[in-house]
Amino acid sequence: MARNPLSPDQILEGDCLTHLRALPSASVDLVFADPPYNLQLRGELHRPDQSKVDAVTDAWDQFDSFAAYDAFTRAWLAEAKRVLKPTGTLWVIGSYHNIFRVGTALQDTGFWVLNDIIWRKT
Repeated sequence: MARNPLSPDQILEGDCLTHLRALPSASVDLVFADPPYNLQLRGELHRPDQSKVDAVTDAWDQFDSFAAYDAFTRAWLAEAKRVLKPTGTLWVIGSYHNIFRVGTALQDTGFWVLNDIIWRKT
């Protein structure tokens, strides 16, 4: 039995561009995105106290340059904008490593940033 791609209350997991491109325009109420943080740009990542960050080492979080990361970000944001209903909402999770680049791309894509919610992990 074929699954209805627009059945309510679904979480779609996988390549975001593949899933977004398969959806009709103006068909989604909420896009909740946790995009790659691009932590692997310069090898090992250290905190201010010099302890090593046990970061993601998978290929999906590796980009050759900031330009490549920005191009990916603009591509998925453009698709998110296309599939969102006029009253739809976009939530994006990020870290200080990527959120400012994502925020710039959000605004350049025509999104209005209503709020930033800070979650300080301790």
